[in-house]
Amino acid sequence: MTFLHNLLVTILVLGLLCTLCRAAAVDLSLEQHQDRAAASKEEKRDWWQVAQFYQIYPRSFKDSDGDGVGDIQGIISKLDYLKEIGVTATWLSPIFTSPMVDFGYDISDFFDIQPEYGTLDDFDQLVAEAKKRNIKIILDFVPNHSSDENEWFKKSVKREKGYEDYYMWHDGYVNPTTGKREPPSNWIQAFRGSAWEWNEDRQQYYLHQFAVQQPDLNYRNPQVVAQMKRVLTYWLDRGVAGFRMDAVPWCFESLPDENGRYPDEPLSGYTDDPDNSAYLKHIHTQDLRETVEMVFQWRTLFDDYQRVHGGDTRIIMVETYSELDYVMQFYGNRTAKGAEIPFNFQFITGGNGDKNNAQLTAGGFVKIINSWMVQMPAGKTANWVMGNHDQRRVGSRYGEDRIDLMNMLQMFLPGVSVTYQGEELGMTDLDISWEDTRDPSACNSNADIYEEFTRDPGRTPFQWSDEANAGFSTNSNTWLPINPNYQTVNAKTENASTTSHLSLYKQLTHLRQLKTLQLGATRYANVGDNVLAIKRSLSGEATLVLVANVLETKVTGVDVAGPLYASGNYKIKVSNPQAKASVGDSVTLSNLSLEPYAAIILESV
Repeated sequence: MTFLHNLLVTILVLGLLCTLCRAAAVDLSLEQHQDRAAASKEEKRDWWQVAQFYQIYPRSFKDSDGDGVGDIQGIISKLDYLKEIGVTATWLSPIFTSPMVDFGYDISDFFDIQPEYGTLDDFDQLVAEAKKRNIKIILDFVPNHSSDENEWFKKSVKREKGYEDYYMWHDGYVNPTTGKREPPSNWIQAFRGSAWEWNEDRQQYYLHQFAVQQPDLNYRNPQVVAQMKRVLTYWLDRGVAGFRMDAVPWCFESLPDENGRYPDEPLSGYTDDPDNSAYLKHIHTQDLRETVEMVFQWRTLFDDYQRVHGGDTRIIMVETYSELDYVMQFYGNRTAKGAEIPFNFQFITGGNGDKNNAQLTAGGFVKIINSWMVQMPAGKTANWVMGNHDQRRVGSRYGEDRIDLMNMLQMFLPGVSVTYQGEELGMTDLDISWEDTRDPSACNSNADIYEEFTRDPGRTPFQWSDEANAGFSTNSNTWLPINPNYQTVNAKTENASTTSHLSLYKQLTHLRQLKTLQLGATRYANVGDNVLAIKRSLSGEATLVLVANVLETKVTGVDVAGPLYASGNYKIKVSNPQAKASVGDSVTLSNLSLEPYAAIILESV
C-alpha cells in the first residue's frame, strides 16, 4: 500500500505539472480504488456523504413580520422551497442572542434565540417542520469568542470566582520612554487594529481577534472547554444534526514565555497598512495543533451522544481558510476521529484569489480540484464550497456566464456540495454605499477603502419574486438594500422558466441521486485553456461525463475521449443554455464543438 500510495502521488503531481501543456489529465483511481469503486455499487453511504447542504443567512432569507429582517418563521415558510430544490440539510448562520455588532457572531447568550429572529419555540417548530420534509438543521457554532455583553465576560471583568480566566487577560507593559501602558503583543485583529483592548474596570487588556466587542475565550481553561461542550449538547438535545464551526483556527494562541510575555508575530510583507490583519504572519494566533485536538474532543462528544441517544450521525463542518496541510488534519487520524467536513474553500481562495476568477482557464480549474483531491486522506469524503456569506457571490467572482457551469461542476464532483442561498438563482453582488454599509469588517475602515473589506454585497436579501421588495419583506426599509435585478433574477420567475438557473439547479440535484455520482470513480482533465472534462464511472452503471468550455471563445474538434480514457456512445443528459444543445442528442467524445461557456453532462448509452 505504501508503494501504491507513493506511486499515486507521483502520478498526480506529474499530471498537475502537465496542466501547462495543451492537455492534462488526473486519474484519481489506481487499481485498488477502481476495484473499490466497482465493489461499492451496493455500499451504503452515510447521509452526509452524498448530501446537498444549503447555507441560510437568516437575516437575509425571508422576513415574516415586516421588520425588514429575516427570521425563523420566514425560514419555516420556505421549507417547501428547500425540499423542492433537493436540500438535504441547511446550516443557519448564528441565530443566538446577540447585540448584532457582527450580526450574530457576537453571542451574548449561547442558550437562547435572538428576539428579532424568534424564540426557542420557533426554533423547535423549525426543527420539527424540517424533519417532516427530511431536511436536517445544522447550527453555526461560534467557539472562539463571545459578546462582551455575555454574562461570562461581565463576571470575568469582575474576577468572579470560576470566571477569572474565562477570557484572555494580560497586564500589558509600560513603555519606559513614554510611560504609557501598551498591549501585550503586536497581534492584529481580523477587523483592523490591535487585537488587545484595555478594560478600565479590570485594569487589564483582553484579547479580541475580531471586533472589540468579541472577546476571545480561553481554551486553556478546562472550565471554558466544559462550558462550550454544554452549549453543543444543549442544541443537540433540541434536535440539530450537527454544527458548522466558525473561525476555528483562532481558538488557541501560543503560550507566553517564562516572563509572561506573548511573542510578537513577524511582518508578512503583503501590505504596508499596519492596521490590516494581513500585515502580520499569524503564526502565534492561528492554526495551532491544540485547535485540531479540540475538534477531536467535540467529535468524541458527538459520538458519545449518539451512542446514548441513537439517530443519524451528528456532523462537524469546520470553517478554516488555512493552508491545506493544516486543514486536512481536521479529518482526524488513526487514533482520533475528526470532522466529517473540513470546508474546502479552494474554489474561493484558489485560482486568482477570492476577488475575481472570471478569466480562470480550464487548467486552473484542474489545479483547484487537484489541490484538494491529492491531499485529502484516504477514505475521507470531499466537499465543494463555491461561496458563503463572507465572500463575493459566485456569479460576481467567476462571471455571470459561468453561473450554471459552476453549479454543474459543484454537483458533479464527488462528495458533498454546499450551496450559499441564492446561488441557485444566480444572484450577484450589489455594490453597497458607505452610508448603507453594515459589516464591521468594513465599518472599521473608512469611506476610501471599505470596499476592500466589506462582505455586505453578498449578503443582500434573497430574491423571492418580482413583487415589491423582492418578496423578501413587506417593509421597503430592509436591513440591506435589495439588488434591483430582482425583477428578473428571482425564484418565482425562474421557477416558471425551463431555461433558468433554478431549473438547471433542480435538474442537477435530481441527477446527484444516481449511484454513479454518489459512488463512482473520478477522472478529470483539461484540454487546452478552454475545456474542462470530468468522468464519473461505476461498474454496472452508465458513465457520466461533464464537459465545459470555461472561456469566451468557441472551440471545435475537441477530444476528451483520450484524456478521460472514455469510449462508446454518449448522449446529452443536461446542458446549460450557452451550449445551444438539446437533451438526448448524440455526441462524439473525440470531436466536440463547444460554444463559449457551454457546459454539458453526457451519459453513456
